[in-house]
Amino acid sequence: MMNREDNGNAPRNPSRRGVLVAGGGATLSAVAVAMLAGGGSLLRSSAALAASETDLGILNTALGAELQAIAAYQVGAESGLLTPGVKKLALTFQGHHKSHADILRETVGKLGGKPVEALKDYHFPLDQLKAEADVLRFAAGLEKGAVSAYLGAVPQFENRDLAKAAASILGDEAMHWAVLRSALGEEPVPSAFME
Repeated sequence: MMNREDNGNAPRNPSRRGVLVAGGGATLSAVAVAMLAGGGSLLRSSAALAASETDLGILNTALGAELQAIAAYQVGAESGLLTPGVKKLALTFQGHHKSHADILRETVGKLGGKPVEALKDYHFPLDQLKAEADVLRFAAGLEKGAVSAYLGAVPQFENRDLAKAAASILGDEAMHWAVLRSALGEEPVPSAFME
């Protein structure tokens, strides 16, 4: 299991649904935000950046949620319950979350904030993971929560360019959720709208 020290900067056991709506506005250049949305590093941009507490708070909370997802996929990968193909998929999705965390961490730092760190223990329901389907359901639930969280966060950003960047991550989380539902034999997209 992937555990990190709890430095008091991240929520103890955040729910993925409401986790991103935390916190006032950022001023970023369109070039810098385009780099964020496209997965590039803001550190390569020479644009002057400034941020409000609200937008920094949302970005840092998103980072905390991405770190939680990385740890969850590590638990799944190390569970011994996944077939080789599903384990490869889990590690691919974990890689996406690592990319999200990297860009969020860089952005928070570039905007003058202090990036949160992973918690020592996320208190995952390990006793309930007894078969591959249990791991898939657990991951699908986290991904659905991530979609809901980003959906709630996007309109909260004071800087609309940051909202666009978060929406890009939201799309990736939605694809993860659909693929995991499909792997469970469930309807990948159960409705026309996210709740």
